[in-house]
Amino acid sequence: MKALILALGLIAAPTPTLAQTAEEPATVDEIVVVARRIEGPMWEVQRGDSTLILVGSIDGLPRDMEWRTDALVSAVEGADRVLFPIQGQASLADVGRLLWRMRTLTRLPNDRTSADYLSPELEARVERITTEGPSRKSMLMLSADLMEHGGYARRARPVSEVVRGAARKSRKPAEPVGVFRGDEMVEKILTTPPEAYLDCIERAATAAEAGEVEGERRAEAWRRRQVPAVLASPLEQATNACSYWAVMGEGERLRGIWNEAVDEALSQPGVTVAIAPLRLLAEPNGVLARLEAQGLEPIGPEWRPAAP
Repeated sequence: MKALILALGLIAAPTPTLAQTAEEPATVDEIVVVARRIEGPMWEVQRGDSTLILVGSIDGLPRDMEWRTDALVSAVEGADRVLFPIQGQASLADVGRLLWRMRTLTRLPNDRTSADYLSPELEARVERITTEGPSRKSMLMLSADLMEHGGYARRARPVSEVVRGAARKSRKPAEPVGVFRGDEMVEKILTTPPEAYLDCIERAATAAEAGEVEGERRAEAWRRRQVPAVLASPLEQATNACSYWAVMGEGERLRGIWNEAVDEALSQPGVTVAIAPLRLLAEPNGVLARLEAQGLEPIGPEWRPAAP
């Protein structure tokens, strides 16, 4: 249950903002050089005396995955501030309500099954993958099972976890780009109809059919900064379609929050390290494309798909 609540982003204590003494301007170049050695997609954007280092993160990376974190930790230690993805903050009452409504969270309503919601073709695909009959699990839980078949690691190691540890250790100012109220998130999760998950289940089934090796391919493409390959991955597409933001129709709201946070970071002197969802950065009309349209130059791996 604890893992489930954490996965939903409902419990996230705010990271304390600590006083920071301004670094000498000469250290900016040193931080940028270090950041360019980060494994995983990273872009550097400069506007006047502001430097923004955007690190594109993905979910479901296995904890035993081998990837070098030293450059990322060093960049955080040298930065003036750190930005994390949006956090949900829940009270004990919110958690209690979630526990009280556990059946709503884990089971379909009125003793229905997946066959009552999925097309016959999709239902047959799901049953082949799970080797079971029509499922009584909620669409949320069913999608998680399917993505695990596709190589999504439930015991994941978020990129933000590495950065949070480095920020705490070096006592850097660190904060999420936004905070959502727990009661709002709980209400949406409990009242969203199963039909809202249909695209999620379709894409999760496609990822599952690709097999667990798909998770390995996606993780390796991310580590090697092969951004178009990551975004084209069936597992990455499933992860995006099954996210809270996609299922709840909050995608535009999320983009707006990140665009505002990026603009704010580029208005402040010094170096900001921001951990952002890779798809949100690299999608068409995403953060990187928007910065480029403003006349800025995101320096880093190519994020656009190759021309046919």
